[in-house]
Amino acid sequence: MFAKVKSSIFIDALQFELVAPAGDCLRGVLKDEKGSVCSTLERDHLYDREQFTWSGLNDLPYGVYTLELSHGEDEMKMRLVKRV
Repeated sequence: MFAKVKSSIFIDALQFELVAPAGDCLRGVLKDEKGSVCSTLERDHLYDREQFTWSGLNDLPYGVYTLELSHGEDEMKMRLVKRV
């Protein structure tokens, strides 16, 4: 699995591209600096290359977050920043 976030800075939505074999469910967890889960995402992954938009993040406070993506056995973690 390879995921590329369009920008490591977000305001109200995250946009990313996932390159992985189709079929498994994509799971995403967005955690704050303390490790608390702030938002979760589960979507079916239908194509080998697919664009996703994770919206509804406008109410999160500004700061640093960790994005954890998993697809089958594969996992990735990325640091992101929410700003004005």
